[in-house]
Amino acid sequence: MKSFVQSELLQSLPKQFFASLVDKVGKVVAQGHDVINLGQGNPDQQTPPHIVEALQKAAANPKYHKYSPFRGYSFLKEAVAAFYQREYGVTVDPEREVAVLFGGKAGLVEIPQCLLNPGDVVLVPDPGYPDYWSGVALARAKMEMMPLYSENGFLPDYRQLDEKVVEKAKLMFLNYPNNPTGAVATDSFFAETVSFAQKHGICVVHDFAYGAIGFDGQKPISFLQTEGAKDVGIEIYTFSKTYNMAGWRIGFAIGNESVITAINLLQDHLYVSLFGAIQEAAAVALLESQQCVTELVALYESRRNAFIGALQEIGWNVSAPAGSFFAWLPVPKGWTSERFADLLLEQAHVVVAPGIGFGEHGEGYVRVGLLTSEERLTEAARRIAKLDLFQQAVKK
Repeated sequence: MKSFVQSELLQSLPKQFFASLVDKVGKVVAQGHDVINLGQGNPDQQTPPHIVEALQKAAANPKYHKYSPFRGYSFLKEAVAAFYQREYGVTVDPEREVAVLFGGKAGLVEIPQCLLNPGDVVLVPDPGYPDYWSGVALARAKMEMMPLYSENGFLPDYRQLDEKVVEKAKLMFLNYPNNPTGAVATDSFFAETVSFAQKHGICVVHDFAYGAIGFDGQKPISFLQTEGAKDVGIEIYTFSKTYNMAGWRIGFAIGNESVITAINLLQDHLYVSLFGAIQEAAAVALLESQQCVTELVALYESRRNAFIGALQEIGWNVSAPAGSFFAWLPVPKGWTSERFADLLLEQAHVVVAPGIGFGEHGEGYVRVGLLTSEERLTEAARRIAKLDLFQQAVKK
C-alpha cells in the first residue's frame, strides 16, 4: 500500500512529549503493578446528574436532530452572558462577544490562526499548557517564551522581556489558575497586563479553564473583571473542569468583539456547530444551582490538603497550590524532572508529569494531578517515602 507523505505543516507540529510518558506507564502496568497515575489532567468525577438529565431530555427533541445554527444557539450565549454577570459582574453582548467552542482546547488552538500571519510573534508562558504551541505552529507563527518563576508567584514579569520581542508581539497567552503551577493571578497583575497590552497592541488570550477552582476561600478572578480587558482580549472558558464535562467537548470564548468575530468566521469553515442537546445541557449547567461546583472545589481542596500534608510529613519541601487541580512539586537536588519521574514510576509505581514537558522553565519540577481519592494520594506519598534514593535526595 502506498504511503503518502505528510504535509510540511504537520511535520512542523511540536512533538508530543507526554506520548513517551504514556508508553512508559503502559509498560509498568503490563507488568502487573498497581500504578497510581497522577500524571494526567482528566477529571475523575462524573458530570452532575441534573446536567446529564437535561441532555437526555433534550436529545429527544426533534429540533436538535437537524443542523444547529453555525454559531450556536442564542439561548446558550445568553446563558454565558448571565453566568459572567452573576459570577464576575462582567457585562457582555451575547451575540457579539460570545463564541461557542468545541471545547476550550479548540479555541486555544484556533486563535493564532484567526489573528496571526506566518512569522508573527506570540508571547507564551513557560512553563505552560503545551497545546498553545500547537496553535502557534499551525499558524506558522513564532513563539517567544515568558518565564514563570516561583519568586514572582509564577506570573510573568513584563519588565524582563526583550523590548524588541515585545514590539513584534501580536498575541499573548495567559492561564490562571495556572496549569501546571497551580498559581493564581492578582488584580494588580491583570491591571498591569491590560496596560502592557494596550501599550504594545497585543491581544491577550486568557485561558480560564480552572476558573472555578480556587482554595482557602479565594475565588479566582476573571481577566474580564479588569477595566479595559475587553478592549485588549478575550477569555476562554471550558465546561470540562467546572462541571466535569471533559468528554462533552464544549466551551466558549468571551470578550473583544473583533476577536469573537474572527473565531466565528474560522469555525464557519470548520464546523456546523454543536449538537443542540449538548448546548441546552450546557445552559442548564451555567444557569441552575452551582452547589455541584462548590462541592467539587471542596473535594479538590480536601485532596490537596491531604496530599501536600503527607508529602511534607515525609520530608519533601512542597507548597500547596492556590488553585487548579494540580500541584507543582520541586524535584530533589541533583535530579532532573524526567529522571525523578522515571524513578517514581519504576520504583514506587507512581506517575507524575516531568516539568520539562511544559517548557524549559518547567525543569526542576514535576506536576501532580489531584484526580484520585485521598487514600490513593496518601498511598502515593507512602510509596515515595520508602524509596532510599528519595530519602537520600531530600536529606541533601
